Amino acid sequence: MDWQTPEDTVPSFFVTEANTRSMIGGPPATGAWREGDHPGDRQFVGIGAMRLEAGGHLPSVRVAYETWGTLDDDRTNAILIPHALTGDSHVIGAPGRGHPTAGWWGDLVGPGMAIDTDRWFVVAPNMLGGCQGTTGPASLAPDGREWGPRFPFITIRDQVQAQAAFSDAIGIDVWAAIIGGSMGGMHALEWAIEHPSRVARVAVLAAPALSSADQIALNSVQLEAIRMDPAFAAGDYYDAADGDGPYRGLALARRMALLNYRSPGELNDRFERSWQSSLNPLGGDGKYAVESYLDFHGNKFTRRFDANSYLTLVSAMSAHDVGRDRGGVDAALDRVTATSLVLGIDSDRLFPVADQHVIARRLRSGISGRDPVVIDSPFGHDGFLIESALVAPWVVRLLSS
Repeated sequence: MDWQTPEDTVPSFFVTEANTRSMIGGPPATGAWREGDHPGDRQFVGIGAMRLEAGGHLPSVRVAYETWGTLDDDRTNAILIPHALTGDSHVIGAPGRGHPTAGWWGDLVGPGMAIDTDRWFVVAPNMLGGCQGTTGPASLAPDGREWGPRFPFITIRDQVQAQAAFSDAIGIDVWAAIIGGSMGGMHALEWAIEHPSRVARVAVLAAPALSSADQIALNSVQLEAIRMDPAFAAGDYYDAADGDGPYRGLALARRMALLNYRSPGELNDRFERSWQSSLNPLGGDGKYAVESYLDFHGNKFTRRFDANSYLTLVSAMSAHDVGRDRGGVDAALDRVTATSLVLGIDSDRLFPVADQHVIARRLRSGISGRDPVVIDSPFGHDGFLIESALVAPWVVRLLSS
């Protein structure tokens, strides 16, 4: 397990000395993709100015994206994959120049896979407010400085508005399917509600119709961890030297989030009360193995993400409510006409299965009827990424419908 493997996509593991050595050296002030960095496999398209739901404005927006497969002449085989909170456009592929980590869904997308790139034209944009090429807080504002804390408040609806404009820019009128998990599932659902005529099929994996008080509370402590880091400097940290940026607060936020993404059973079974080394954690300098696991992934995360972007995206998740200004959740869900897959994980403590029941019971064209598909997994919320063998047959069924 090297540091370039996305931690969300694999079971938890014991941290080795080699893992620890790979993290030596101060993290950069931001792990964002910056102007002048190698583009890797990214493509870019401008979508113009945007008026935002909360009243803000962006004078110019650029979307970074990647594609796989070939678009048919009639342009009817395109699939959109919106990514989760800390994902990006690099759904499949090796790490390398421009891509700090390997693709995050390589077991589901690709030639001969459930989302078969020999048949489908697959498109994955980095979301608005993200930090891997699409306009976000680490991007340059019109004055030539990073937007930083000046970046306006955005919502899931704003991000889908940007994706719709992006779809227009690349010439896709109707998506054969939109498939997203977690925050990407919020986007997929919002698409199906706001643009029903443009979505033939939709998959909402491990996502809710709205963020609950419990989920907002979990988000709020992560945001406060970042803001309390003195090196955050009220969001103006981009000129800081390596090791002088807000990596402590960002790493702590990531450690908190990992506890929401994994189940108690997985952590207990994997680590038990094991020590990380021969040093006793009982009143000494030692650590429990689970502590080292969280430390390693917190440190790793700071090398590929941006603190301001994390604040922006988590705040958008907390604001998620498909029923806002639409007469409530049920009325909003009644707008969906796409053939649908709603899938939950039985051990998910971030967006529990009850959230998927709220969605599935209102959708009239679900491939599993009015109940969600529930997979049995010890991996908690991240099961939608890890349990490809269980998720894939349902995706195939959706795409065959």
